[in-house]
This record gives sequence, structure tokens and C-alpha cells, in this order.
Amino acid sequence: MKIGLIGAGRIGAFHAETLSALETVGSLVVTDAVPEAAQAVAARFGAEAVASTDDLLSAGLDGVVIASSTATHLPLLHASLAVGIPTFCEKPVSEDPAAASDLIDVVAASGVPVQIGFPRRFDPAFVAAKAALDSGSLGWLTTIRSTTMDPAPPPATYLAGSGGIFRDCAIHDFDAVRWATGHDVVEVYATGDARGDAMFADAGDVSSASTLLAFEDGTIGVVSNTRYNAQGYDVRLELHGSEGSIAAGLDEGLPFRQATPGIRWPSGPAHTFFMDRLTEAFRIELGTFVDVAAGRLASPCTIRDGLEASWIAEAATLSLQEHRPVRLDEVRR
Repeated sequence: MKIGLIGAGRIGAFHAETLSALETVGSLVVTDAVPEAAQAVAARFGAEAVASTDDLLSAGLDGVVIASSTATHLPLLHASLAVGIPTFCEKPVSEDPAAASDLIDVVAASGVPVQIGFPRRFDPAFVAAKAALDSGSLGWLTTIRSTTMDPAPPPATYLAGSGGIFRDCAIHDFDAVRWATGHDVVEVYATGDARGDAMFADAGDVSSASTLLAFEDGTIGVVSNTRYNAQGYDVRLELHGSEGSIAAGLDEGLPFRQATPGIRWPSGPAHTFFMDRLTEAFRIELGTFVDVAAGRLASPCTIRDGLEASWIAEAATLSLQEHRPVRLDEVRR
């Protein structure tokens, strides 16, 4: 299959590497707002670089991957749908989820499949944890916990346009808990602090945050995030049930020190970033998209899924600002 890639930055280059290694991808076409970036990625992975998005979308593609800046996601989604190309788009769907509220109907009317990028849905351990819950072996769920700890803060230039820790980082946790439980969040309470570099306070953001989630079925969700976890990159999911509990992410690369005498686990080395912790998840995710584009599978992560995670992030942001619980129907428009 012939796949297009829009965006040749950090995540775009990573996707180019993954796509070029898939047996189902016969050729790859790349473009970027910085032509040199597209050319470098194309040369590295044996792809074709083209000058513009219009050139790429008219190149006879079987599918397109949008890995450009957040502000471009919504117009690029509309452009790819207009020409009928199955599309994979990195999160979020839009900087403002309200601006994308009509996109669910647009996608339905077009009949063109769209998959939003949330790789944890494809991590083998996350999948096994969800399967255990779905099987009934955990009983009814009491609490679900999702954790993301970055080893170091992002650059100030990135932070200024990220939208804040909930929209940029915790959104992955928000999607993971909603996907794993199969239920929607109805209310959140978020708190955080801006310790560390002054850039967080300058941007009106926080460097560490926790969010308490109330699900429609009564399950309690707890999401923890920080930009400061120098020991390594920590991504975990825990499901606590009335009959049993299960966790994903407790592998030998977990960046933890064991305090119990005589216990050698985890042995390391610690995961350093999402690119090594979630390599297999990204491979499965993009391989799944190729199958979606070919009509072999339905999208496993729809526009609605992407928007729901964004609405939770909006509610968490408002909760942090106003120091109060916020219901999702307060922010959803």
C-alpha cells in the first residue's frame, strides 16, 4: 500500500521509521512545512519527499498519517476527507474540541475511516489488562489508575504551544482509562503545582498534576502526571476489581527502585522515553491503521474517542484553574 505522511518532526520521523518497516506498506510519501526535514526523512527511510500537502494528497495514496503540529490537525483532516483518503491523525483532533464537533457527522457522511493516535490502546500489556476486565475475572471495577511520568520537561518553545499538561500529556491517560473501562467520564477534579523550571508558571501550566475522575458507572479513576521523573519514562495502568487486580507497565524497564530487602526487580535498564517504552504499541497501531485503510478493520479509535479525551482534558484544565470539580457537560459544546 502507498501511505502518505504529513510531518517530519520528532513523531513524524518516528512514524516514518515504523511505517517503512511494515510489510504491508509498499511505498511512503512524506511532506513537511520545512522541506529539508521531509527530504532528510525520505532519504533515511527510502521514501519520496514532495513539496506540499496538496502534492501528497494527490499522489494516489491508500492512506495518510497526520503527524504535523496540533494546529494543523483539523484542516488536514478536512482536506483528506474531502478527497476520500483513509486517515490516521495524531492526538488531539483539534486545539479546540468544539471546533471539531461537526467532524463526527462529516466522517460518517463521507464513509472515510479515521483513526486517532492513542498508542496505549495497542500496548500488549494494556490490551491484556483490558481483556482481563472484559472477561469478568476482576469482578466489578472499583478504581482504575493511569500514570505518565516524563523523565524531563519539554523545551519551553514546545510548552508554550502545548495547551498544558492535561491537553498534551494526561490526554493519553484520559483515553486509556475510558478505553479500558468502556465507560465515559462524567466529572473531574484536578490539582497540580508548578515546581521546577519557571517556564511552567510563566505559561500558566503545572509540572505535576493529579486528576480524580468519576465514571458514569461509579468507577473511580486516578490519573497522575509529572514532567520530572529523572529515573526514566514511566507509563502504567492499574485496574482494581472486586475479585482481582491487574497492572500493565510493571516490566523490567520500570523506572523504580525497590525498597524491599532482597528483591532485585526491576532489573533495568529503565525506559528513557515513549519511543522505547511504546515501540511495539506504535508498530501495532500503525499496522492496524493500514488494515483500516485497506477496509479489513473498522477504526479502533474514532473521532468521538479523540474528542472525548479532549473534553476530559478541558474539564481538568478548568478544574485546576477554578479549584473545583467540573462536570463534563459544563465544557462539552
